[in-house]
Amino acid sequence: MNSTEEAVAAPEADSAPDHGYTGNKEAYLRRLKRIEGQVRGIARMVDEDKYCIDILTQVSAVTKALHAVSLGLVEEHIGHCVVGAASEPDPAARAEAIDAKVKEAADAIGRLLR
Repeated sequence: MNSTEEAVAAPEADSAPDHGYTGNKEAYLRRLKRIEGQVRGIARMVDEDKYCIDILTQVSAVTKALHAVSLGLVEEHIGHCVVGAASEPDPAARAEAIDAKVKEAADAIGRLLR
């Protein structure tokens, strides 16, 4: 195997893939655990028959927190996956890879806006 083949060789089966968010994975996990706690708190509020507006306020806070995570992931996708596709050496493959990654991002943004 020459150096070019080694550079594009598939990752080992037991190694984790390198995603755009990998460098911030722990921060994302902390945020998601905090959101999980907020959701449990909302369930407790419903169980305890709290005032509906107070519950809606907490739902809004969770929604905003999830949007922040989502926007961070979109930014990571563009900065890592789309930019990575742009570094494909073969022009035809590069154009196809960029189109695919941009479409993934656009579709994800569309789902967030629904």
